Amino acid sequence: MAMATAKLNSPATSLVAGGRTRRSAPARCTTVIRAAAGSYSDELISTAKSVASPGRGILAIDESNATCGKRLSSIGLDNTEVNRQAYRQLLLTTAGLGEYISGAILFEETLYQSTTDGKKFVDCLKDQNIMPGIKVDKGLVPLPGSNNESWCQGLDGLASRCAEYYKQGARFAKWRTVVSIPCGPSALAVKEAAWGLARYAAIAQDNGLVPIVEPEILLDGDHGIEGALEVAEKVWSEVFFYLAENNVLFEGILLKPSMVTPGAEHKEKASPEAIAKYTLTMLRRRVPPAVPGIMFLSGGQSEVEATLNLNAMNQSLNPWHVSFSYARALQNSVLKTWQGRPENVEAAQKALLVRAKANSLAQLGRYTGEGESDDAKKGMFQKGYTY
Repeated sequence: MAMATAKLNSPATSLVAGGRTRRSAPARCTTVIRAAAGSYSDELISTAKSVASPGRGILAIDESNATCGKRLSSIGLDNTEVNRQAYRQLLLTTAGLGEYISGAILFEETLYQSTTDGKKFVDCLKDQNIMPGIKVDKGLVPLPGSNNESWCQGLDGLASRCAEYYKQGARFAKWRTVVSIPCGPSALAVKEAAWGLARYAAIAQDNGLVPIVEPEILLDGDHGIEGALEVAEKVWSEVFFYLAENNVLFEGILLKPSMVTPGAEHKEKASPEAIAKYTLTMLRRRVPPAVPGIMFLSGGQSEVEATLNLNAMNQSLNPWHVSFSYARALQNSVLKTWQGRPENVEAAQKALLVRAKANSLAQLGRYTGEGESDDAKKGMFQKGYTY
């Protein structure tokens, strides 16, 4: 267990006039500061390192049933458990996926589901050396007293839920909250986001799950990249302050930040090189090197944009594993290929491998963008998008 001890009961000395020393009265207590991880420390560090392994990243398929329904409706399918299971079976049984994917974030329903042949999805992942993860937050609700902003609920009962998810095979967790630049963001919203993430992280570690810390800074707005950098630095400063206040073990967490980009409605787009420069500047100023992995979200970028930007960030050595945790930027081509038809499953799985391999190459700094389809270059930003 990681531990730092500060002894407060030792007498201190100080110089006074004439060169004499004066001893202060001893403090009355000893404070022991412990990392929240407890007996899971070694396992948490090992899990985080496994997810943050070279050439691999995270497949995020933790959409709520309502959001998954929107994806299914885009290809003409009803939002039923049978259809959700079929789609996730397609993803999680893709042969060779573990070469490029180190972790998969699941929704609670998926964590407890099996293939049509009766094999647990968790076991499908483990067989390919992919760590099962689980979304643990309960979604966004309006934040009273703020500038039309949100806060993330789900701390009530979180410890018992995490314990159950660990028993089911999950080894890491995700909690997503959001910050809106057009709404300020207000100091209240930033503090609430940071505190909620820190409490969640401590609780998750205490129950054996590596917490993914995700304060998503939404793409909405017409702000420039300098404004995005300013807000990102403010948010991550607060996040790490409260992570430390809650004695979270930094070696046993993963981050899921937004890339530092101009707002989606800004008049000028930034190049991958500019996005890499501003994003890495923010990370170097705010993120301790003890953190093993930075797993970026795509946030509505096109599949190709997200991959090019990640590749640009891996053109130089970084103190952390800089990789991906993509949902839409890995799944969009898959859905369009599948169309809900059994005869298209193999082709859809190949489409998933194409996107996974592209991002694997980007994590290694070797992606060129050659041969990408026009569909993969289409942006997926939706104003006011709800997850």
